[in-house]
Amino acid sequence: MFALIRQDRDLRVDFFRGLALWIIFVNHIPGNWLGLVTPRNYVLADATETFVLLAGYAAGLAYGMVMDRQGWAFAASRVMGRVFTLYVAHIFLLVVFTAQVGYSAERLDTHAYLDELQLDPFAREPYRALLEALLLRYQPSFLNILPLYVVLLAMFALAMPLMRRTWLLLGASAALYAATRTFGWDLPSWSGEGWFFNPLGWQLLFFIGCALGYRPPGGGAPLAVPYRRSLVVLSLALLAAGVVATQLLYFRWDVAEQRLPATVARFLAGIDKAAMHPMRLGSMLALTYLAAHFIPRMAAWLRGRAAAPFVLMGQQALPVFCAGIALSFLGRVAIEVSDRWAMQLLVNLAGPALLVLLAALTAWYEAEKRAGRRGAAASAAAGLAAVPAAPGAAIPLPAPARGDSG
Repeated sequence: MFALIRQDRDLRVDFFRGLALWIIFVNHIPGNWLGLVTPRNYVLADATETFVLLAGYAAGLAYGMVMDRQGWAFAASRVMGRVFTLYVAHIFLLVVFTAQVGYSAERLDTHAYLDELQLDPFAREPYRALLEALLLRYQPSFLNILPLYVVLLAMFALAMPLMRRTWLLLGASAALYAATRTFGWDLPSWSGEGWFFNPLGWQLLFFIGCALGYRPPGGGAPLAVPYRRSLVVLSLALLAAGVVATQLLYFRWDVAEQRLPATVARFLAGIDKAAMHPMRLGSMLALTYLAAHFIPRMAAWLRGRAAAPFVLMGQQALPVFCAGIALSFLGRVAIEVSDRWAMQLLVNLAGPALLVLLAALTAWYEAEKRAGRRGAAASAAAGLAAVPAAPGAAIPLPAPARGDSG
């Protein structure tokens, strides 16, 4: 496993992205006992916020370098190529998930799955549902993260040149966020209720990640928030407030309604996830600040056995995410058959083990492709050097092989 992990990256990013993928798998299984210990029960931020922020960081880092070397047009074309890949992955996952849930509902003689996962439109209006799904206007439950990512990357392709003027990028993003929350802007959906994850609100978190990931050319200093004790205290206070709000909002709403002032109760009720409420945004940024300053980039434990499965999954995020959605539904069916400790143990060991295995196979395949490209380049260079020069012509020298930077 260790040989498959690429060490030329910030392993903190890969570790937390892999951890987010594991949390998504756990949280998508109703009745899973491990769901009681995931962050959504304790802070106003969860795996989705982590995933979006780190996606922005990776985009700013990777595509920012491509833009600075080869220009905005080429970099934007690379981003749109990734958008297409994500769109195809979403449609493939939609087909697999719909077939999986529909078959299970028929075999178990229950329509609860279709209603709860919002797949019943395929039974009522299958052709219209398929069209709306292709247009991303219809997103069943658990299938709304990739459409969000598709739109955010498409917005990034247009806004990419603004990374060179970081504060202009963040200012424009913050203005769009404020207008979205003030005027209720959203993208259209088939139901008329807007997107489950409103890209016009979530884009601020994504572009903050882009600004943190971008490395200016010529050795310029990237955006960074320096260590300050006051900021540490502020971050901890914000997280503490989020813990209290989470408990009241999701577990003790009766206390909030009966004992808190009406204005406070209304504020708590308004903490939404759809358009990234400021409390959720602040909680995610507080967690990021603390992690960035208290977890060194070269921390030894990131290269240890315990972290390796999460790092490997984080480096192969797309296939692991898609497989995790399908496996989580199988885990749900299994736990509904029996929720005793033996089945809980089986689901929570077998599911992640399969995800790690998939990540390992994907990493191995990518490593073989890179090795093949390097071998082909070396063979071409050797063949060029072996060609005899014409009389009086300069002897061509092979260029040094360029290391893979993907």
